[in-house]
Amino acid sequence: MEAIRIEHRRTALVAIDLQKGIVARQTAPYPAAQVVANTARLLAVARENRVFVVLVNVDYAQDGGDRVSRPCDQPAPAGTFDSQWATLVPELDVQPTDYCVTKHQWGAFYGTDLDLQLRRRGIDTLILAGIATNIGVETTARNASERNYAQIFVEDAMTALSAAEHQMSVTTILPRLGYVRSTAQVAAALAMRKP
Repeated sequence: MEAIRIEHRRTALVAIDLQKGIVARQTAPYPAAQVVANTARLLAVARENRVFVVLVNVDYAQDGGDRVSRPCDQPAPAGTFDSQWATLVPELDVQPTDYCVTKHQWGAFYGTDLDLQLRRRGIDTLILAGIATNIGVETTARNASERNYAQIFVEDAMTALSAAEHQMSVTTILPRLGYVRSTAQVAAALAMRKP
């Protein structure tokens, strides 16, 4: 497996949907609490090494009118969310230097200024973590690939609603879009500064 090198000033760590309403769900193969802890570890190392941090959540208008709605076999559950559903979990320790993005569908690029903010900072590499591997993370990764970003996926800082869904993404889709590595490997690369 090829070692990864990170050019700090050209890299962003993007954490997807680590918010109260999503973290509260049953996840696999990793419990949400482990994903949050691994992501918090990466965030601390990223901030310490001046890597741009992006925290993404998903939220909808009270009337649900901005939710994507289409005929499908497994529609999203109907109903409203409580006022804390979209709130990022406190373990992320949101800092004033973090950039927060609220999306209204699976991917973090469509309908947001994420691409603009990354390009203005000269960022061409993304490190992705979050929930769910095959939904928010994978959709954002596909969108990033279309925009020619290099990507690193933190396998144990992501999880899905089932182990099979997670496994499909990390073994079949994400390796075609970038590197799949562990929290330990990415944290070590983030901590390694050029002399």
